[in-house]
Amino acid sequence: MIKIALPNKGTLSEDAVRLVTEAGYKCRRSSSELIIQDSANGVDFYFLRPRDIAIYIGNGFLDLGITGRDLVLDSEAKVIELLPLNFGHSAFFYAVPQGSKLTPNDFSGKRIATSYPRLVEHDLKSRGITAQIVKLDGAVEISIKLGVADAIADVVQSGKTLGEAGLMKIDQPLLRSEAILIAHSEDTTHKKDVDLFVQRLKGIIVAREYVLAEYDIPKHSLDEACIITPGIESPTISPLSNENWFAVKSMVKKADMNVIIDKLAAIGAKAIIITEIRTCRI
Repeated sequence: MIKIALPNKGTLSEDAVRLVTEAGYKCRRSSSELIIQDSANGVDFYFLRPRDIAIYIGNGFLDLGITGRDLVLDSEAKVIELLPLNFGHSAFFYAVPQGSKLTPNDFSGKRIATSYPRLVEHDLKSRGITAQIVKLDGAVEISIKLGVADAIADVVQSGKTLGEAGLMKIDQPLLRSEAILIAHSEDTTHKKDVDLFVQRLKGIIVAREYVLAEYDIPKHSLDEACIITPGIESPTISPLSNENWFAVKSMVKKADMNVIIDKLAAIGAKAIIITEIRTCRI
């Protein structure tokens, strides 16, 4: 059995469970179980605090885990990133009161409140700045108003919470983060099962980004159509009973599909069909 950690709450947990379930594993909890056993696939899923997952894996107690890149880096755990998962996107910024002229280069002697002290410590050191880091476990935005800090460093998604607290981002992000799959090391006694888990997740992630475009195209427009829908390697082309027409299948980016349909129609394509892809192997 391989042991895999998943976040125990929040949107990170919901998205992780959805991804793993779509990959064919049983990991949905009916209540607040800490462990779900998927005997059919030889996996035990452990539901842990996202901040603790890298620690458990770094110490070798678990084989794999899903958590945020920001949490992994702040933990300084000895883990490797196997796969970015394309959800849980955020950025780590400094923030100060709206209207303030403070920049990170002005932080010498200031108090910086954060839940990510190591990330801030490393950034300040790289700037040659000495400041007081005030470690908080949550509600970092209120620390300036309460007089605890002069600035904060925190994960920002929409920025709405910062605005409501009367704060604004400054400078470039210290880090851009997303959910990632991590492991203790590349060498594992469960390499076959780990590789299978990674490939299944990759299949779902790629499938979410692509759709399958199918259409009929006149022979004289076939070369142009293949430029519009080049596919991963190349499109699949089949002759029709009418020798002047061909049927084409090709994976295309989901975000581009409406523009692609417009372009195909403009060169004479007919019977254009777009189909969702559940999973794939590239």
